Amino acid sequence: MSRTVVVTGATSGIGRAAAREFAGRGDRLVLAARSRTTLAEVRGECEKIGAEVLAVPTDVTADGALEALTDAAVTRFGGVDVWVHTAAVMAYGRFEETPERVFEQVVRTDLLAAAGAARVALRHFRATGGGTLILTGSVLGHITAPFMSGYVASKWGLQGLARALQQEARETPGVNVCIVTPGSVDTPVYQQAANYLGRIGRPPLPITSPERVARAIVDCADRPRREVSVGRVNLVMRFGFTLLPGVYDVLVVPLMRIAGLTNRPVAPHEGTVFTPNPAGESVRGGWLPDLAQLARGVGELPASIGGAVRRRLR
Repeated sequence: MSRTVVVTGATSGIGRAAAREFAGRGDRLVLAARSRTTLAEVRGECEKIGAEVLAVPTDVTADGALEALTDAAVTRFGGVDVWVHTAAVMAYGRFEETPERVFEQVVRTDLLAAAGAARVALRHFRATGGGTLILTGSVLGHITAPFMSGYVASKWGLQGLARALQQEARETPGVNVCIVTPGSVDTPVYQQAANYLGRIGRPPLPITSPERVARAIVDCADRPRREVSVGRVNLVMRFGFTLLPGVYDVLVVPLMRIAGLTNRPVAPHEGTVFTPNPAGESVRGGWLPDLAQLARGVGELPASIGGAVRRRLR
């Protein structure tokens, strides 16, 4: 049966992949993000798959924006069955060198806006008899990494919020609260992040695809669970952080400099913390090879080699 699904942060990364995944299931979509132009692109992508789509340009940190998004969904589709919150921004820099306004906006977007989305979604679900809220956390909600203090603080807060909401939801039959916690994901958020560190960030290996995270989100909508971890080494990192904290803290800074930062220099900038960058929005960030393109290349290799040999023999 078709559902009405709200997706915030729908123009890039996990949110855009999730929108496509729900569209492929035949669900009705309410897509929200800051960029009107990119949001129109995503709407077109999902309509081409066959979904009925409402696109609502939304800054999740603006007063009243999430209430207006809910009202738009109710007006168009009569209600909301699933709310997926993926909107997030990031900033790199030592804590004391990151501008206060940037740090606070990261927390406002990644934690307080998630709380706002949860508030309007849960009120709606209680009023209508049920629904599923899916928050997008991070393995950094269970461990820490240097030079990302605003993001880490937000994800730890989101983890605690999700747990508290799950406890409260036990008293409301039909209402589910889930959190999906990926590790490193191939999205543009690293290039789009504010940066006061002098080097562009990147996802440490191993990296998973946003499509895999999107499938976990859709699976939670189908079969709600408290938490789903997406990433091959998430549990290993959590184990080291919890049971070997001294060793973890000794290793994490040099590992972050090696694995979590590129060698590409960058001047201080605010990234997309305050305003979107439509030119940088896409499902993937280019950190993983395009496996489909790679497979096509491998398939064409024998013919290419054969052609080269024939030309050489002429």
